[in-house]
Amino acid sequence: MTTAPVPPPGCPAHNSGRPIPLHTTEFAANPHAFYDYMRQHGPAAPVELAPGVEATLVTDYGAALEMLQNPGVFRKDAHGWRALSEGRVPADSPVLPLLVPRPNCMFTDGAEHLRLRQAVTDSFARVSDVRLSQTVERIAQYLIAQFSGRGSADLLNDYAKPLPLFVFNELFGCPPEIGDRVMFGIAGMFDGVNAEQANQVLFQAVSELVATKRAQPGDDVTSWLMEHPAQLSDTEMTHQLVLLLGAGAEPLRGLIGNTLHQVFTDEQFASSGLLDEALDATLWRNPPMANYAPHYPAVDTDVAGHKVKAGELVLVSFAAANAALAHQGGSNHAHLAWSAGPHACPSQQPARLITLAAIEHLLNELPDVVLAVPDESLVWRPGPFNRALASLPVQFDPVKSRVPVQPQPQETPEQPETVQSPAAGPDPDKGKRPGRWSAFLSWLQG
Repeated sequence: MTTAPVPPPGCPAHNSGRPIPLHTTEFAANPHAFYDYMRQHGPAAPVELAPGVEATLVTDYGAALEMLQNPGVFRKDAHGWRALSEGRVPADSPVLPLLVPRPNCMFTDGAEHLRLRQAVTDSFARVSDVRLSQTVERIAQYLIAQFSGRGSADLLNDYAKPLPLFVFNELFGCPPEIGDRVMFGIAGMFDGVNAEQANQVLFQAVSELVATKRAQPGDDVTSWLMEHPAQLSDTEMTHQLVLLLGAGAEPLRGLIGNTLHQVFTDEQFASSGLLDEALDATLWRNPPMANYAPHYPAVDTDVAGHKVKAGELVLVSFAAANAALAHQGGSNHAHLAWSAGPHACPSQQPARLITLAAIEHLLNELPDVVLAVPDESLVWRPGPFNRALASLPVQFDPVKSRVPVQPQPQETPEQPETVQSPAAGPDPDKGKRPGRWSAFLSWLQG
């Protein structure tokens, strides 16, 4: 006799059968228990991304792949999201910045998507592996120096979080004050604290960067995007850069942190130095963007037999799909962590290079680094989309660095005064309280 699937602890399906919330601490603590429960009901399940924001989550590998490769039916343009157009989504929802329509290559279809995506891929192709490796090495050296003398650190907030933002600030040619506000904006959007303010600061900063590069182009991705035959407008430029920052920095924060966690907690990687394998294991089990790829069916359709209506929000659970394939013996090269189809991640190789270079440099500088707390005491950040630790405390023998250690202000939404928006007027303390990007540039200049 078969028994009905039992919902995991904390799941409201225990009582009412409501959509399963992906924004709770219970889900963050053990998402695979929820995925296992969802899969027992079929290839897709109703979920809640935030209070008042519902969606269908595809958890089956085959169904996810079929959907991702069917742009004719499953559209990316969020103007087709019926709940949003009918005013049924709370205007202050923390998930809106990652779901609302934007004129960038993630939220467009057809010829417009190809035009915008080609501009991105061509511009990033001009960044050599040598330049990228050297950039990561300089930034890693600087960041490690800020905590190597202490003998302890939080590798999430001291290293994995700022490093990708530093890399993108350098690649995009951000001046000091603009780069400081970019870091504040990205941190706020993804950490879910005052996301609306952070979103405004980020777009204002990137708009200023576009204006700066229009007037004085440089040897950077921003200027190359402007020069591209796609002839992006200022609005398109701003949205493309914000997309690249968000789609690059936040997943890389999670990928670096999750891979370090894999190295610290799995014996087969702890002493072997098999970082490529540790990275692939992370992409299988804990991909940093676990649930995303928003789509909107153009017509009433089904996902492997699960009915969805036109205009409903449908997401892919890369983590659940990977787990389903792993149970079936799928190869390490078949995971969906980079998505698939026309909207697959265009920067897989640079992302791998940044992640591996960051981890290799850290382990070379601090070869005895280990977790400072038991693995089971680590906390995973709540959120419907990401899979990332809240912190990664470690300890090691203190190392005296040749790099000067500087006071490091934190670009967090709790401290917006650190990074002034132009709308707030002149800052009388400007120059006395530089942000982290400004401090790094000052160090580079000697």
